[in-house]
Amino acid sequence: MRAPRLVASDVDGTLLGADDRPGPRLVGVLERMTEAGVPLVIATGRPPRWIDPVCDAIGLRGLCVAANGAVLWDAGSRRVVEAAELDVDALGEVIDRLRTALPGAGLAVERVDAPEFCCEPSYRPAWPGSDHVEIATGDLAARPAVKVLARHPGMSSDAMAAAVRAGLGGLVDVTFSTGKGLVECSVPGVTKAYGLALAAAHHGVPAEEVVAFGDMPNDLAMLRWAGHGVAMGNAHPELAELADEVTGHHDDDGVAMVLERWF
Repeated sequence: MRAPRLVASDVDGTLLGADDRPGPRLVGVLERMTEAGVPLVIATGRPPRWIDPVCDAIGLRGLCVAANGAVLWDAGSRRVVEAAELDVDALGEVIDRLRTALPGAGLAVERVDAPEFCCEPSYRPAWPGSDHVEIATGDLAARPAVKVLARHPGMSSDAMAAAVRAGLGGLVDVTFSTGKGLVECSVPGVTKAYGLALAAAHHGVPAEEVVAFGDMPNDLAMLRWAGHGVAMGNAHPELAELADEVTGHHDDDGVAMVLERWF
């Protein structure tokens, strides 16, 4: 492939090392890429407020794809450009059917307005230091949301995703970014590929001139959409099978290994 005109990358397990920081080798190649006029688009399951520290660390002030494609975020102006939300009727149906598909799971919703991350009392966050706000179960569907999260520490994320797909059909797009018993549900058809297509259109770059990096099933659609999809050495087996290329581990600057061919 010739040098890409746009690079898209997942964050956790891809762009960042295990210490949640970009290494100096990566920072260097990203600086050279910027000097060459090639934009970086972060595409992550994180909500916008969890993207800002990453943008600060690498000096990114452009468009970012957040919430698995449901939110297009401008890191420069710190504003939501576009958001694909489940309305209250759809949200209520999704929550009801999740209870049947995943008995015993705790549920949460991610919104674009404060308080953003709201969960019912039985929800157990997958990561320490969660900034969730606990609300009454009946209030989860009170306002539109960009994501519904289901957490069941006693199940694998793969098993949970299979159960949700069987129980909810085409009602949502379901994926996951960790194996810790967590699945994330969005508007049907809304994936990182959806969000990245919006960002690429803003930059005037077609899919075939995009290189994308990822490590988990929530990156599958993005790697499939991009002209060249790269799975990390630590990637979920589904990504390694689908990708055009498998690079090094995220702790070994796998993203930089590929970008240094051109920058």
